[in-house]
Amino acid sequence: MLIRVIRGKKKNIFMKLKFKITAICFGIFSFAATAQNDLKLWYDKPAAIWNEALPLGNGRLGAMVFGDPAVERLQLNEETIWAGSPNSNAHNKSIEALPKVRQLIFDGKFDEAQDLATRDIMSQTNDGMPYQTFGSVYISFNGHQKYTDYYRDLDISNATAKVKYKVNGVEFTREILTAFSDQVIVVKLSASKPGQITCNVFMNSPIDKTVASTEGNQIILSGVGTNFEGVKGKVKFQGRLTAKNKGGEIDASNGVLSINKADEVVLYISIATNFKNYQDISGDEIAKSKSFLDQALPKSFDEIKKVHVDYYQKFFNRVSLDLGSNDLVKKPTNERIKDFSKQFDPQLAALYFQFGRYLLISSSQPGGQPANLQGIWNDMVTPPWDSKYTTNINAEMNYWPAQVTNLQEMHEPFVQMAKELSVTGAETARMMYNASGWVLHHNTDIWRVTAPVDSAASGMWPTGGAWVCQDLWERYLYTGDKKYLAEIYPIMKGAADFFLDFMIVDPNTGYLVVVPSSSPENTHAGGTGKATIASGTTMDNQLVFDLFTHVMEASALVSPDAAYVKKVSDALAKMPPMKIGKHNQLQEWQDDWDNPKDNHRHVSHLYGLYPSNQISPIKTPELFEAAKQSLIYRTDESTGWSMGWKVNLWARLLDGNHAYKLIQDQLHLVTADQRKGGGTYPNMLDAHQPFQIDGNFGCTAGFAEMLMQSQEGAIQLLPALPTVWKDGSIKGLVARGGFVIDMTWKNNKVSTLKIYSKIGGNCRLKVENSLSGSSIKKAKGKNSNPLFYDVEVKKPIISSEAKLEKVKLPNYNIYDVNMKAGQTYTFTGN
Repeated sequence: MLIRVIRGKKKNIFMKLKFKITAICFGIFSFAATAQNDLKLWYDKPAAIWNEALPLGNGRLGAMVFGDPAVERLQLNEETIWAGSPNSNAHNKSIEALPKVRQLIFDGKFDEAQDLATRDIMSQTNDGMPYQTFGSVYISFNGHQKYTDYYRDLDISNATAKVKYKVNGVEFTREILTAFSDQVIVVKLSASKPGQITCNVFMNSPIDKTVASTEGNQIILSGVGTNFEGVKGKVKFQGRLTAKNKGGEIDASNGVLSINKADEVVLYISIATNFKNYQDISGDEIAKSKSFLDQALPKSFDEIKKVHVDYYQKFFNRVSLDLGSNDLVKKPTNERIKDFSKQFDPQLAALYFQFGRYLLISSSQPGGQPANLQGIWNDMVTPPWDSKYTTNINAEMNYWPAQVTNLQEMHEPFVQMAKELSVTGAETARMMYNASGWVLHHNTDIWRVTAPVDSAASGMWPTGGAWVCQDLWERYLYTGDKKYLAEIYPIMKGAADFFLDFMIVDPNTGYLVVVPSSSPENTHAGGTGKATIASGTTMDNQLVFDLFTHVMEASALVSPDAAYVKKVSDALAKMPPMKIGKHNQLQEWQDDWDNPKDNHRHVSHLYGLYPSNQISPIKTPELFEAAKQSLIYRTDESTGWSMGWKVNLWARLLDGNHAYKLIQDQLHLVTADQRKGGGTYPNMLDAHQPFQIDGNFGCTAGFAEMLMQSQEGAIQLLPALPTVWKDGSIKGLVARGGFVIDMTWKNNKVSTLKIYSKIGGNCRLKVENSLSGSSIKKAKGKNSNPLFYDVEVKKPIISSEAKLEKVKLPNYNIYDVNMKAGQTYTFTGN
């Protein structure tokens, strides 16, 4: 627009100077406004409920900004404020019950087996502790109930939030950020006229054991996490708040900070706990809280903001996505979400993709806790599902975008949690099952409990360790880092050791299986049709297949042990193959129990399609078609996280239009009066319902899978591109093998391609059109790069009643480029 106006100026040289300047300035403003809106969530009303507030976070601290002019609310979290204290919920009552439960399952008495497991195998003490809110900071402005020109936003390009409005002709502005480097929350209050900032600031908490106090010009809120299910609350926390002002006066008393007629004010908020690690809560929350505040106070808001933005953008700016834009960017974000399925809004799709990356950076930082069921954002004392770590899908889904969207460092807290779980899980494996290695069931918390919790219907699932290890292994494939592999190998081997001891032969099938277990949370047709407990479920077989396969590969690389590898290989050979049932479906269980009308939110048996790579259109076409049929039976609309998973699954099924349809379903606006169904809240957070963050992360990973896949021997470009995204560009995606992809496409074909090789090696490319460039040649034989590993699954058992369609694939061109570490290679699509 600016260029067009300048050219117009040359053509109209005799026009008045005033008009020319006005036109040029308007052009600059319009261009800047468009660019600035690209990565902003913005609204023309304050948040009335929590699911409309905007999330800020620095990994450790979280803030939800409501933006009410009269009474601003910042709902705050600190990642280590949990109920309870260090504990283990393992027990030995299960030893006697285990063989009885197994026999009941083998005898087809599933209800009796499940009841016995609930009584004698589930935790006898507690089901894990809840993640808890710190409380809220309130900023009250007398007379600001009547306002005009309201605007608030979350700018995910720099991780800051802003609120603007006018009262009596004065424009008031609030800028808020959760500083990554300075570890405080800062709020800048300003106005267009001097002497206008008059407000009262205070903190409170729904946690009972809290005390408000004052210390000089600081107000303080101290408390202790709650007791829960017989475990004493011992997490001590303290929040401190003070202000620096330009003009006016500040006074603090009785837990209230009063500001009178200031020109500008910056609030500094620190929170700290006594938590040191899952075993140790001997820290000094008072000293830590003081230290954070004392170190930040000498710095201005602008100084803190600059360091904060520089740190954040170091990660965020690695990836950009351009799917095009239109005038819909001028609408508030909630309206765009509401209308997304009815109109083409490609920029909102790109914003949603980047919002997932923003959330991961903001909720999972090196040295801290991993993102839990709600990331780090929670306003309750006992949130849904305790906002713990649900390890039968949700905790792993949180980290699906980490490698592929170039946020490897954000994965580190998950790796650390795996190390800790391998310690607590070893105690549980020994005590509960008389097994070596370590075990994890479907839930854990900050204290790293690993026993089965809740009822057997959901909790009798001992395969969490295998899924955690799959996630750890994937990171190695993206980095080729053998030092890292040597670090995680003992964790992987420990998980495998548990299954070598725990698995037994099912006398009904003759296969080595995990029992008792379930296909997470889904009932089957055995017995009365009301039980989940079963033997040798498809997901368990797939998870243990991956674990055993990866352990053997890792052993060869970092800890050669021929005898151990043979032991694992022998066990793997005794396990069941996948089965295709009478409804042309991938069977969820060993028996052909699947109901085509079952639309359960979990699609656990499709783990082998995504995130694993056991199911392939080329190597296992029958399984590929059966997985597709299973996904069709499950239908599209579901809970938010389930739809996030399905985006990835349809991408792996190479159906970009269906994947895009799931994105449309996910970007369905969920409002306060909608009590059922998943989608997206006005603040763009995922609705299960209620809020769970995993759907955001699942969808972000799904976008990447639609544009680039690397799980099967090559980097496939635009494998599942929807027709509506016919032109676009992506920069910074990471493929297995450490290849960073920058790509543009036109008319649904790769146009330009730039690849940076982090570690060198053969780069195999798979595209529908042709490529030209330096050193590129047609591929021959197996990919020589070991990070593109092949899997060989057993031939499936197919029902005689099944009638499978043949897989139809486009014609692909496959190329090899031998790349050197640290170099960039450029190619052109033809």
